[in-house]
Amino acid sequence: MSRFLPLFPLNIVVFPGEKLNLHIFEPRYRQLIMECQTNDTTFGIPVYLENGLGDYGTEIKILSLEKKYLGGEMDIKTKGLGVFKIKEFQRQVPGRLYSGGEVEDLPLIRDEDPFQRIQIVELLKQLYTALGIQSLMLNLPDNFQSYDVAHHLGFSTEQEYELLQCAKESDRLEIILAHLTRVLPVVLETERLKERVKLNGHFKHLIPPNF
Repeated sequence: MSRFLPLFPLNIVVFPGEKLNLHIFEPRYRQLIMECQTNDTTFGIPVYLENGLGDYGTEIKILSLEKKYLGGEMDIKTKGLGVFKIKEFQRQVPGRLYSGGEVEDLPLIRDEDPFQRIQIVELLKQLYTALGIQSLMLNLPDNFQSYDVAHHLGFSTEQEYELLQCAKESDRLEIILAHLTRVLPVVLETERLKERVKLNGHFKHLIPPNF
């Protein structure tokens, strides 16, 4: 069943459960935020990509208006709720400055295999160690979700958007596993190359082969 949602397109992917701080400065989005806050309603952030507006986005709840400036700009704290698909987009809602559209909620299916999480954690540890950023390693609970790590994998916006479109948690975890399996050997080889470059120009103690 579809429903109307005010829309605030941005070139970012917001995942369900994610906290997001926004600085609102355009008149159309100041109007959108003030109406949502007054009526205690939500809005959507569909993903804007290089080739245009994507069909998928995340419903957003305003947690607080942190600061309002003299010129009307404002800082707000928000949180991602569920994922939606746009069925009909309105560039400008009648009588309003902002966009909107009829959206349909994407059901999120929890069908993951716990072994997928174990594999991801192990690969993440190897990746962060190879990059020398072990201190940034996430402290993940055993039942973490794909959304908890999605922004910490070096994904492009397009890759994050691909993840957002997946209804099944198992599919999202599989995308993450495939990405880590693909990039880890590249990172390890890059680190080995750096070590070889460092050796150039140094005196080497080499043992000749015995033949």
